[in-house]
Amino acid sequence: MGLTGLEIYRHLPKTNCKECGLPTCLAFAMALASAKASLDTCPYVTDEAKAALDSASAPPIKMVKVGVGDHIVELGEETEIFRHDKRFFHPTGIAVLISDTDDAAAKAEKFDALEFHRVGMDYITDMVAVKCDSGDAAKFKAAIEAVAGKTKKAMILLAEDPAIMEGALAVVADRKPLVYAATAENYAKMTALAKSKGCPLAVRGKSLDETAELVEKIVALDYKELVLDSGACETSKVLANLTQFRRLAVRKKYRLFGYPTIAITSKEDPREEVAQACVYLSKYADIVVLKACEKQQLLPLLSWRQNLYTDPQKPIAVEAKLYDVGTPSENSPVYVTTNFSLTYFIVEGEVESSRIPSRILSVDTNGISVLTAYADNKFSAEIIAAAIKKSGLEEKIKHRKIVIPGYVAVLKGALEEESGWEVMVGPREASGITKFSKDNFA
Repeated sequence: MGLTGLEIYRHLPKTNCKECGLPTCLAFAMALASAKASLDTCPYVTDEAKAALDSASAPPIKMVKVGVGDHIVELGEETEIFRHDKRFFHPTGIAVLISDTDDAAAKAEKFDALEFHRVGMDYITDMVAVKCDSGDAAKFKAAIEAVAGKTKKAMILLAEDPAIMEGALAVVADRKPLVYAATAENYAKMTALAKSKGCPLAVRGKSLDETAELVEKIVALDYKELVLDSGACETSKVLANLTQFRRLAVRKKYRLFGYPTIAITSKEDPREEVAQACVYLSKYADIVVLKACEKQQLLPLLSWRQNLYTDPQKPIAVEAKLYDVGTPSENSPVYVTTNFSLTYFIVEGEVESSRIPSRILSVDTNGISVLTAYADNKFSAEIIAAAIKKSGLEEKIKHRKIVIPGYVAVLKGALEEESGWEVMVGPREASGITKFSKDNFA
């Protein structure tokens, strides 16, 4: 369990120096107890106090890393239950499952090509899981060799026989895969194996209580690079267990559950499986393993992950600059909008639909929409005129005409005076851009 503020205060120097950014040592102790401060910010804390306060200063969920180099997947170190309180930091690892009874090389090659570009963002599946369904050590090892030869992404090895796992690790231990899984029957051998190879270890009990007991035994063996699986299969039960893991770790500082979690889907229908994976990703799996491997199946899941792990207190913005749509010329129309990503990509989509090569000037409004930015004086005639000059638009366009959103038609006169350009008032809604462009520029 975590220490209380008063327990932490007893170990502090009690100088009230304010160098930590807080007015008193007691205030610092309270902040430390609620995971809102770091012990490192106290310049006078002793080594003895640091050792005593380790449990209070450590994050409620330990960080565990799977993989190496540019393909490390960082798991855990979350501090919140609800993202609007602060934010979630380390996105859930999405792992595609490959059986050793499949054509492992072909599936791994297909997996490695699973990359998407949508609304200015890149989406990837970042882990591959290889499962021993055959029960054959040689076959499992061969499958892992085939997968390792096709992708450099982080790996999960699923086999409960320590002998089979040992043979597999002989091939890819240097890739630091996640070893799945230590159970009540094999935990001693699996722990020794993972520890000797320096690989993270998944711990799977048949219940929350058994998982806690297993973690306690493995920690007693001096190994803490762990990922937890409660062993449940039914969606509602897995969801309940994942929620308990997070609540007990974050709210109660229950150290036996202070590790990242993994959930493996059980549905056979790909649509049901992706829906199940979305549930686990939302609350609160750090790794989700699923069989679905087609782009149309994975894109919704990856899009939801991207949304869930953005900062809810910071609008999603595109770079404020001049964008080409198609191959515009010096006579092409120019539309102006804000750099709020949703606004920009809706406008871009409608401009593309018009099939008239155009330019879009995205103005820096700190990532907020047209009316909000106008109300906050961040989408004014002066700011738009400055953006026109900064973008180099004057060197690219002959006609000196620019289209503003209909909702800010009031800016027309001021912007013409400020910029020297002729200002056309476009439609209020982006859906009217196609008709507007054909009526005015076709």
